Amino acid sequence: MAKPIPDGFHTVTAHLCIDGAAKAIDFYKKAFGAEEICRMDSPDGSGKLMHAEIKIGNSIVMIADDFPEWCGGKPRHPKALGATPITMHVYTENCDKAIEKATKAGATVTMPAQDMFWGDRYGQVQDPFGHLWSFATHIADLTPEQMMEGAAKMFAQG
Repeated sequence: MAKPIPDGFHTVTAHLCIDGAAKAIDFYKKAFGAEEICRMDSPDGSGKLMHAEIKIGNSIVMIADDFPEWCGGKPRHPKALGATPITMHVYTENCDKAIEKATKAGATVTMPAQDMFWGDRYGQVQDPFGHLWSFATHIADLTPEQMMEGAAKMFAQG
């Protein structure tokens, strides 16, 4: 009998829609040390990927090319939309090194790493496919009150 949640998956799994999924997999391998688990080409011969899975750390991320014709005729990848409301968050031993590795592979820094009021060292990059990725290293265990105090100071500085 099949397991309701397959081995290696968590309760919530990201599924990225990408223009150029095969190239994105290569980028994620270089930038994030991703391991390719599987890929399935579209049977229409377009060269698009209808499904792929990579593993970053202990998390699986699903990837597919955009197929507007299967989704109401509207593109769903960040480049077509001009933005993305989603940020993929990655905890890592050293966020500065992770950001450096990602930028060397072609990502653009959108927020340099800095110590944040919630107790993480945190920064963000945008990958060449339009997706945002944040990297964090937890550096301090803070109470909710300490976090609110830190947030108030940060927002007061503007």
